[in-house]
Amino acid sequence: MQIESAIFHCSAPDLNSCPDESLPEFAFIGRSNVGKSSLLNVLAGEQGLARVSPKPGFTKMINIFTINKNWRLVDLPGYGFAEGARKESARFNQAVSHYLKKRTNLCLVFALIESGLSPQEIDLAFVEWLARNQVPFVLVFTKTDKVLEAVVQTNIEAFKQAISAWFVQPPAIFTCSSETGHGRRDLLNVIGEMMTAIEADQAKQEQAEEAAKPAAPTIGDVPSLSTRSKPRKKGPDLIRPW
Repeated sequence: MQIESAIFHCSAPDLNSCPDESLPEFAFIGRSNVGKSSLLNVLAGEQGLARVSPKPGFTKMINIFTINKNWRLVDLPGYGFAEGARKESARFNQAVSHYLKKRTNLCLVFALIESGLSPQEIDLAFVEWLARNQVPFVLVFTKTDKVLEAVVQTNIEAFKQAISAWFVQPPAIFTCSSETGHGRRDLLNVIGEMMTAIEADQAKQEQAEEAAKPAAPTIGDVPSLSTRSKPRKKGPDLIRPW
């Protein structure tokens, strides 16, 4: 997967304000201050794409970027501590919940976990929520450059053990560092593989629809409703391996 273009599309306060569902979307979310915005900039190869702030909870909108003109990267507000009124935080949390549960073109969620910490209750609760609501996701352990590799592996194993009862097959796990670029290729490969599968499925469907079309009407024939133009498909049909 090569990033040829990354363009800011919009900031949406809720699901209804998001753009149409015609393009596949890949969403990133994590506890506040997990390094999400920095990671998104590294993935896109655009240092100013997602705004980075030293203050936790800076992202308060659903920020959507169009990548390569054929898929979207979605920067979701972090969960946990955020500056602002409690009522405001609750409203944004509800918007994220609606997005994750109801967005039909959401292909995959990248759930970010800080690698230097032992399993945090808030991260475990969020992963349990994803599993309970059957939201497709992978785990990405961030900031691996900040701690020893042995500590990273110990924390990952502890996290896997803590969530093991919730899955028949555990989610895929990746590690990354925004400082060194470690993990960038792996994460982009995940997106690339899913995009290839989606595009292949869409091509098969188009071929099947073309083969099913009736012969062109002769002069004097009146086309039936079935041969008239059909409404545009709302979103991509997703192949989901989970």
